Amino acid sequence: MTRELERKTWDVLQGTGPWLRLREGFDTASEAPAALGVSRYVTRAELLRRKHTGVAEDHSQATLAKFRHGHEAEALARPLAEPIAGGDLYPTTMSVEVAGLRLLASLDGQTLDGTIIWETKLWNEELAAHVRAGTLPEHYTVQMDQELFVSGAERCLFTCTDGTPERFVSCWYEASQDRFDALLDGWMQFRRDLAAYVLPEPAPEPARAEAMESLPAVSVRLDGALSVVGNLPSFAEALKAFVARIPKRPATDADFATTEAACKSLKRAEEALDAAEAGALASITDVEAMRRAVADCRKLARDTRLAAEKMVDRRKLEINEQAVMAARRALDDHVATLNAELAPMRLLPVAADFAGAIKGLRSIASKQDALDTTLAGAKIAVDNQARGIRANWATFKAQAARLEFLFADLGSVVHKAPDDFAALLSSRIATHRAAEAERERKRAAAEQERIAAEAKRMADEAIRQAEAQRLEAERLAAQQAEDARVAALAEQRRQDAAAESARIAAAAAPAAPLVATPEGDRGPNRFYREKPPEPAASRADEPATLKLGDICARLLFIVRGDFLADTLHVKPARTERGIGYYTESQYALICRQLISHVGAMAELYAPEAVS
Repeated sequence: MTRELERKTWDVLQGTGPWLRLREGFDTASEAPAALGVSRYVTRAELLRRKHTGVAEDHSQATLAKFRHGHEAEALARPLAEPIAGGDLYPTTMSVEVAGLRLLASLDGQTLDGTIIWETKLWNEELAAHVRAGTLPEHYTVQMDQELFVSGAERCLFTCTDGTPERFVSCWYEASQDRFDALLDGWMQFRRDLAAYVLPEPAPEPARAEAMESLPAVSVRLDGALSVVGNLPSFAEALKAFVARIPKRPATDADFATTEAACKSLKRAEEALDAAEAGALASITDVEAMRRAVADCRKLARDTRLAAEKMVDRRKLEINEQAVMAARRALDDHVATLNAELAPMRLLPVAADFAGAIKGLRSIASKQDALDTTLAGAKIAVDNQARGIRANWATFKAQAARLEFLFADLGSVVHKAPDDFAALLSSRIATHRAAEAERERKRAAAEQERIAAEAKRMADEAIRQAEAQRLEAERLAAQQAEDARVAALAEQRRQDAAAESARIAAAAAPAAPLVATPEGDRGPNRFYREKPPEPAASRADEPATLKLGDICARLLFIVRGDFLADTLHVKPARTERGIGYYTESQYALICRQLISHVGAMAELYAPEAVS
C-alpha cells in the first residue's frame, strides 16, 4: 500500500543514547497520539511546548521503573508472539520522509519479509478486555498507524502481556490508507501549529486559595450587670476587610480557588454569628444593640457570599464562552481563508463541538488544551475537505472543458470523494457524448433519408417529365394527325367547292381563250390563258386588312402568295413586316380569277383539248 516510499532502517539499539538522540530529529510513533489529541498521557499542548523548546520530559523514578518493567515483559513476550506472527520478530527502528514530514517508528518486532510488525503493551485488565473484543482505543491505533506507515507492513500483531502465558492476549490490526491519510493530516496540522507556536507565560502554581487572614471568632457574653460584652465591632471591621480582599473578577484558576474559599469562610461566619446571637438572648440589657450588630454582620457575610458565588459561576461561564468563541473564530477564519482560495467552490460546514470538549473540565488550562485539540481536529477536517475540492476541481477542469453545462450542481458534487467524483464526471460526460452521438446518428440518418427522398423525387420527376413528354408527343402527333385529317377533309371540301364553283363559272362566263405559248411547246402546260385585264384600282380609302390566312379561311383551301401574284396576277395592297394585306375588292378579284383559272385548267386538261 505504501511500498513506493523510500524507507530507511537505522542501526541503533532501542533505549540507548544514540536512539534517544535520533528521536529528537523526527516525529515519532509514540508521539502521534498526542499530536492528534488522543493521548491518555500527554496533551497536545504539552507536546507543542516540548517540540518548541526541545526540552525533553523528565520522568519520575516510578515512570522509569514502569518502562523497565515494560521492556522486561517485551523480552519475555517475544517467544509467545513469534508463533502467532509466523516467524522471528526483530526490534527495528525505521524512518520515512513524506509531504515535508520526518516520521520515525521504533518497532517492538518485525518479520524478515517486512509484512508483519509487532507492538506489545504491559498488562492491564482494561486494555486486555479491549484486545479480546478487538476494539483497541485510538490511543493505541494511532501509534500502530504510524508504525505500519513507516515500515510498509501489511498488519500489526498487538499483544497485551506481563510476559507470562497466563496473561497474554493478542489481536491483529490491519493497515488502512484512510487511517494513513488521517495520520499525515494530523501531523501536518501539528507542524503548522508548531510553526506559529508562541511560548505561553510560565504555568501558574496549581490553583489554591490565597492565604487570607481568618475572621476573628465571634465573642458575645453577658456580664454580671446584664450588659453585652464582646468583639462585634472589631469582627465587623475584620469582615469588611475580608470582603474587600475577595477577587472581583476571577480570571485564573487561583482566583477562582480564592473566591470559592472565601465563600466557605463567609458561610462559617454566618453560622458563628447565628450561634453567638442565640447564646446572648437570655439577657435584655443591650441585647437590641447586639442583635442589630449581629444582623448587620450576618447580612454583610451572607450578601457577600451569595454575590461571590454568583460571580464565580458567572465568570466561569464568561471565560468558557470567551474561550469557545475564540476557538470558533479561529476555525471560521481558517475556513474563510480556504473559501477565498477555493472560490467559486465553498467548504461544507464542519462540526466542531467546542462546548462539549470542555464539559466536565475544571481548570482553565485543561479547557484550553481541549479547545486547542478540538480546533486542530476541525482544521484537519477542513483541510482534508479543501484538498478533496482542489483535486476534484483540477479533474473537472481537465476533463469537462466546454461541458460545464452538464454540472449545474458542481457546488454540491465537488464535495464527493475523488474517486466518486471522477466516476460521476466520467458517467455524465459519457452519457452526454452518447446522447450527442445518437443525435448525430439520427441527424445523419435523417439527412440520408432526405437525400434518398430527394433522389427519389428527382427520379420520379424525371419519370413524370418523360411521361409528360411522351404524352405531349403523342398528343402533338395525334393533333398533327387530326390537323392533317381536318386539312385533308377541308382540302377535299375546297376542291369540291372549287369544282362546283368552276362548273358554275364555266356556265356563267366564257373562259379566256387558250393560246399557245410564245416560246413553243411547253409540254402539258403549253397552253395558258392570257392575262386578264387589270382590275379597277382599289379605292384609296379602302383598307387592306385581309391576310393570306384570312383569304384561305374564306376559300376553305390553301393558296400561296406567289400563286396569287404570278398566276392570278393579284398582289397585296400593302406589305408590313413581310406580311401582305389585301382589300375586299382584291378578294373579289381573286375569287373571279380563281374561277377563271379553274375553268381554264379544266378546259386545258379536258380530253378533247388534250387530244
